[in-house]
Amino acid sequence: MQGSFIMTEKPLKIFVVEDSEWYNKILVYTLSLNPDYEVKSFFNGKDFLKCLNESPDVVTLDYRLPDISGMELLKRIRQENSDVQVILISEQGDIDTVVNLLKLGAYDYIAKSDDIKDRLLNTIQNIHKEIGLKREISALRREVQKKYSFRQSIIGESQAIKAVYDLIDKALDTNITVVISGETGTGKELVAKAIHYNSNRRDKPFVAFNAAAIPADLIESELFGHEKGAFTGAASRRIGQFEEANGGTLFLDEIGEMKLNLQSKLLRALQEKEIIRIGSNKPVKTDCRIIVASNKNLKEEVKKGNFREDLYYRLLGLPIELPPLRDRENDILILASHFVKSFCIENNIPPKKLSPQVQKKLMNYNYPGNIRELKSLIELAVTLSGGDEIELADLVLDKDEPISLTCDNDLTLKEHEGRIIKAILNKYNNDIRLAAEKLDIGVSTIYRILKKEKDL
Repeated sequence: MQGSFIMTEKPLKIFVVEDSEWYNKILVYTLSLNPDYEVKSFFNGKDFLKCLNESPDVVTLDYRLPDISGMELLKRIRQENSDVQVILISEQGDIDTVVNLLKLGAYDYIAKSDDIKDRLLNTIQNIHKEIGLKREISALRREVQKKYSFRQSIIGESQAIKAVYDLIDKALDTNITVVISGETGTGKELVAKAIHYNSNRRDKPFVAFNAAAIPADLIESELFGHEKGAFTGAASRRIGQFEEANGGTLFLDEIGEMKLNLQSKLLRALQEKEIIRIGSNKPVKTDCRIIVASNKNLKEEVKKGNFREDLYYRLLGLPIELPPLRDRENDILILASHFVKSFCIENNIPPKKLSPQVQKKLMNYNYPGNIRELKSLIELAVTLSGGDEIELADLVLDKDEPISLTCDNDLTLKEHEGRIIKAILNKYNNDIRLAAEKLDIGVSTIYRILKKEKDL
């Protein structure tokens, strides 16, 4: 029987409050047969209240005591410790009384009868299981909070990342909307989780919604939910992401990919703090902190007509721009070593280190995929490595690796021009017009230099 419920870390503490000596002994004996139960008995309400500060998990309470009624004791217990589960036991069988006791917070009501022992054991077992689950959930939450303690999860010592730490600190004390920007792979969701799990909403849900990963015709249903029969295939009511995140944080990733008609519905939800499920006219109030992220410049998207101006201004809050990995100095090697260690531990691989040649190569690479790419590169290198040191042969870099802007080699001015243009094009996703603007040269100049590179 003991294996049928989740074991808790400590014995289940049960107080038996029963004025009948015979019933008191029966209940104590029955419960004490289980070694996971710690049982203490009382014969009146006054003595019991003196020990309520010992925080029992469960109280079996006789409804008719000589000094204080079960109803009054139940109220006192709920006031002083709402986590205590109370089981009322009595010969009283009036249905109205039972209903009132349950409304006041009693877990169950058991009548004194021949099957009281079985009923009591079953009820206690259910409570034990629920407490075990709650403790597991609390432990998991503590682990998650520890994991997303942002100075542990967002690794680095560069000035660029320290500036991000400072902004995260400022985001923790209020519910201000946070706008995270940065290239793909810089860790936008990690920052969003760090903010949530270090804020006063940490015990409520963190819900991540990626607008780029969901078909446009499903986004409204995903965000706001729908009623049964709202459209073909809606076989039951669906709760949307806003309601899922109620009390917690809703992370809207790649928000720049959302179509204009959906942006207007999102704007209404943010302004009114309520949503309307598809197929319903009834508003549902929501309370969730909003964190948004985009690898696009939303202000530029407004100018292009791709993003609503009113939504842009509604989302204006605390901006956090994540630096690309290539701008984070020695963080590249700090992160690389961290990924080596983590991957070895996770896969029971003996510890490895990066050779000096690999370290130099990693520092000179441009990382178009940022931290996500570095992690993949390192995990593959560890897998390919045959010794305790990762060598150059184990490092598989992108064949279209952007060229470093360092002057380690003796190159002509024209060769340096080509390297610079290629690096800037890579930085701005091969947008030639934007690269020309950043370099303050004409588009035709870029085409001409690239053509000469190709002809060499």
